[in-house]
Amino acid sequence: MARARPSGEETLIARYFKPLATEPGAFNLVDDAAILNVAGEDVVVTADAIVEGVHFLPQDPPDTVARKALRVNLSDLAAKGAIPAGFVLTLALRSADEAWLEPFARALGEDAATFGCPLLGGDTVSTPGPLMIAITAFGRVPAGSMVRRSGAKVGDRVVVTGTIGDAALGLDILKGGPIAKALADDLGGRREMLIARYRIPQPRNALARVMRGHASAAMDVSDGLAGDLAKLCAASGVSAAIDVSSVPLSATGRKLLAGGAIGIEAIVSGGDDYEILCAISEHCYESFAQQANQAGIAVTTIGTVIAGSANPRFLDAQGAELTLRRHSYSHF
Repeated sequence: MARARPSGEETLIARYFKPLATEPGAFNLVDDAAILNVAGEDVVVTADAIVEGVHFLPQDPPDTVARKALRVNLSDLAAKGAIPAGFVLTLALRSADEAWLEPFARALGEDAATFGCPLLGGDTVSTPGPLMIAITAFGRVPAGSMVRRSGAKVGDRVVVTGTIGDAALGLDILKGGPIAKALADDLGGRREMLIARYRIPQPRNALARVMRGHASAAMDVSDGLAGDLAKLCAASGVSAAIDVSSVPLSATGRKLLAGGAIGIEAIVSGGDDYEILCAISEHCYESFAQQANQAGIAVTTIGTVIAGSANPRFLDAQGAELTLRRHSYSHF
């Protein structure tokens, strides 16, 4: 009998995603499963989905959608101290649109190579609804060394990488909000910088090994600094006091805040930062900061872990507590 012709799904996978499956254990995507040889290490597993209209906008370029889909998972691995090992992809498409798939697959392959995280397998389906990209990523850590949320101790420094709030400002621009109006006459590329921060996260994977050796607890900032800090503190059975004036902002973010175009609540509760939030003991901090600097990643102390079970306190320059009506993005 003649061999059955490949299905449309098989053809799509072979054309766009088989070239990305460079790990031998992926078996060129011709099997229903893959193998990761861990050689005595722990495998860290994380999963995140991004949905059109929720995590990215319909008009966002497909290459940026691909990069965001992988990078939000890489950000989780970085916070856990894990080195990327590979990922599986579930892609829900309204149609097999070559003009969308080609740049999507190309960018996904470029990021997979850049971050050392090859495609291992997955599934491709059709949907009448919004586009959805779901990725499960795998990382490696020495046995027993993954950095958890639950290890923060009283007296630890609360530290974040990079800057906070830029992605929320970029989304506001794309939606035509007050930041778009405030930067309507921008000639210095500030709008583009903020939009890029929303569309293309910068996962801090260069810091993964440093996290394992220094952090008491860590997670990435995805739903908003205030809300994610509350989650870390709850898992650790502690609270925190945060100096709002110490929260690192970009030059554009500082200018917009000073001019009243945005309030501090929107900055600390906005999502999509994908920076690392961690607790670092005082005796470890100097070494942590030095090694982060060597990795090219800025780190900033924004507060202290304190005893208690209340939500973290956000204090202004005079020590007065700010009342936050919103702590983070919530899907429901």
